[in-house]
Amino acid sequence: MIRLIALLTILIAATPAHAELSLCNRTSYVVEAAIGLENRASVTTRGWFHIEPGQCRNVLEGPLDAELVYVHASTPSVYGAAPLPQTGHADLCVGERDFTIASARGCRGGQRPVRFTTVKPTDTSKGPIANLAEESDYTDEQARLAGIQRLLVVSGYDANPIDGLSGAKTEAALAAFLRDRKLPANAASQPNFFNVLLQAAQSPDGNGFSWCNETKLTVMAALGIVEMGAIVTRGWYRIEPGKCVKPDVRGEPRRLYTYAEAVDENGFLVKRGEQPLAWGGNVQLCTREGKFELNDHNDCSSRGLMSAPFAAIDVAGRNSTTVRFKEP
Repeated sequence: MIRLIALLTILIAATPAHAELSLCNRTSYVVEAAIGLENRASVTTRGWFHIEPGQCRNVLEGPLDAELVYVHASTPSVYGAAPLPQTGHADLCVGERDFTIASARGCRGGQRPVRFTTVKPTDTSKGPIANLAEESDYTDEQARLAGIQRLLVVSGYDANPIDGLSGAKTEAALAAFLRDRKLPANAASQPNFFNVLLQAAQSPDGNGFSWCNETKLTVMAALGIVEMGAIVTRGWYRIEPGKCVKPDVRGEPRRLYTYAEAVDENGFLVKRGEQPLAWGGNVQLCTREGKFELNDHNDCSSRGLMSAPFAAIDVAGRNSTTVRFKEP
């Protein structure tokens, strides 16, 4: 997975008070964003703003008149462990749906704190703009294509590498996706295409490997795949109740390794009796708390890591494989 550099790449020009604020997504991920505006130590937060790769959205109607501007961005669960940094400079309150919170430093019922990053927008002829950016430094057009590539890969189509550049593999993967779903050739240029891709990534139908959570609990899953002769484990992927997630599986692996555990609203393991509610097998592989990618599974505990019993699943020759989590 591409590692995102600082949450926002911001130039340091001054922001005119008469202009509106726009947020541009130059990453390969669909994001849900919120902003915070501070004046005289009081912070107002607003959200959510759905911004697709390569898209800019106005996030403030009227003049930008704030001493400090903050931004928080998150991604849908289909991408697995959130690729956006979770560090920042302020913990501010957000709502679950569209919201405006006038005093966002203290959360009330139905609100929760999340980490925001302080930004300084750059002045342009269209007004102040803040850019969500990746290490790859995409243009708007490249970000859109990279976003399509990424969701095709999540849905089981080989559009690698995810680089924002058109090529034979990307064109073949896109053509296969459109053909499988009986979509017209121009569907990829339509305004709703990312909704189509997200729906496909959340569905167990079609090609690729999927987890489906058939419990009433949140499930956190990890995946192992053989790369360059070693098993690489990645996690955690958050799977909400009643939802499916297709993790990023590249190439045509013959075997995958999967482990998952149920967690409560505070992130603690759910137990049934004395045992954690988990789904795995008998292959011990390393994991850790928080986002991880590990390729050495010897003596996990001595290196400050945890281990979990992964299940080995043969997927060679299968167009589709779905692992379903159910309560005993």
